[in-house]
Amino acid sequence: MRKVRLHNPFKTRLIDEKLIREHLALERTKLANERTLLSYIRASIYLLISGLALLQIKEYQGYSLMWVGYLSLFICILFLLVGVSRYIALERKLNKLLREDDSNQDT
Repeated sequence: MRKVRLHNPFKTRLIDEKLIREHLALERTKLANERTLLSYIRASIYLLISGLALLQIKEYQGYSLMWVGYLSLFICILFLLVGVSRYIALERKLNKLLREDDSNQDT
């Protein structure tokens, strides 16, 4: 067994070299989860900007353009809620997996 730093850089744990690969896969999954959340936020911001821009157009005060602006704002909020909820759900699953893995190592 080798000493490897995991999660906390100030606390060193003993870990089997076979488990390092699994640990790194979990870290990649966490980073992918964060990237996905950021892409949901980015799409939400784009929809927010486009919705506000459509609502600010004064020359074309048609109802259809106004409804498209409001629809864009609604979808913006929906994207944000879906992104945050998916992030939290996957983060909980990963934490549960890590807790189960830690309890198996102790025995």
